[in-house]
Amino acid sequence: MTLFQHDADFKMDVLREVGNIGAGNAATALSRLLDKPVDMAVPTVSLLPFEEIANRVGGSEAIVVAIFLRVDGDAPGNMFFIITRDSARRLLQGLLSFDSAAGEGEYSELELSALCEIGNILAGSYLSSLGDLTGLYMSPSVPSIAVDMAGAILSFGLLQFGTMGDDALLIDTTFLEGKQEAEGHFFLIPDPESFNKLFRALGVPVE
Repeated sequence: MTLFQHDADFKMDVLREVGNIGAGNAATALSRLLDKPVDMAVPTVSLLPFEEIANRVGGSEAIVVAIFLRVDGDAPGNMFFIITRDSARRLLQGLLSFDSAAGEGEYSELELSALCEIGNILAGSYLSSLGDLTGLYMSPSVPSIAVDMAGAILSFGLLQFGTMGDDALLIDTTFLEGKQEAEGHFFLIPDPESFNKLFRALGVPVE
C-alpha cells in the first residue's frame, strides 16, 4: 500500500466515523421529537465531485425534496439533505403518521414544515458531530426547503450561496421505523478552503 493510499483510507475511515456518530445523534434527536423509536442504518460515506451530486439522487431532471442551508464559522460551506418523493412520502407516513398523497401531488404547508424539521435535525446532528470531533465552530443557518428538479435546486444553491466547493461529502442514510424504510442523501459541500481545515482538525494529513 502506498502512502497516498494509506492517507486516503485513513481519510475515509475518519469521515465514516463522522457519519456513524451523526446518524446515532440524529436517530436520538428524531426519537425524542416524535416520541417513538427511530433507527438509522449504518450510513454509507463517500467523497464525490460537486457535479456528480445530481446523478446520485436520480439525475438532474429527477423531482426531489431538498432541505438546504449555509454553514458559517471556522469551516464554512453548504449543506443539502435530498430525498426522493417516494422517500418523502414514506417519512411522512411512517415516521410522522401523515396520510400523505404528496408522492404524486403538492405538499401541504404542514408536510413541508415536517420534512424541513427532519432535514434540520439531521443537518444539525451531523454538523454537531463534526464540530465535536474537530473542535471547530460551525453554525447552520435557518434551513430552506424546495421541491423541484435536482439540477434546478443545485443551480439555485449556487446562485444563493455563491461558488460551491469542488467536492462534497455524501452520507447516504436509511431510516428504519417498523416496516417503513426511507433513504436520504446528506451532502456537505465545504467552501474551497474549508476541506483542508476540516481534515487537519481531524488529524488527516493534507497536502
